[in-house]
Amino acid sequence: MKTVLASYVVRVYRFAKNQPHNLVGVVEEAGVKGKKAFTGLTELWGIISSSRAVRDDRKTGGKKISNHGKRT
Repeated sequence: MKTVLASYVVRVYRFAKNQPHNLVGVVEEAGVKGKKAFTGLTELWGIISSSRAVRDDRKTGGKKISNHGKRT
């Protein structure tokens, strides 16, 4: 299994000390335009796990595709 690394900027605007799962914020993936809002850890994980880097890795079966279209 290949590990794909992606970078994110996560901004948390609100959370409760006694309920850390209740977060409100936005996520930006490095190199990708736009922001996605989340209202809890489950939504945050959903955004990160469906990122472009993870989707690209699933499409190629964990193999990189070179500029010439050949898998490496």
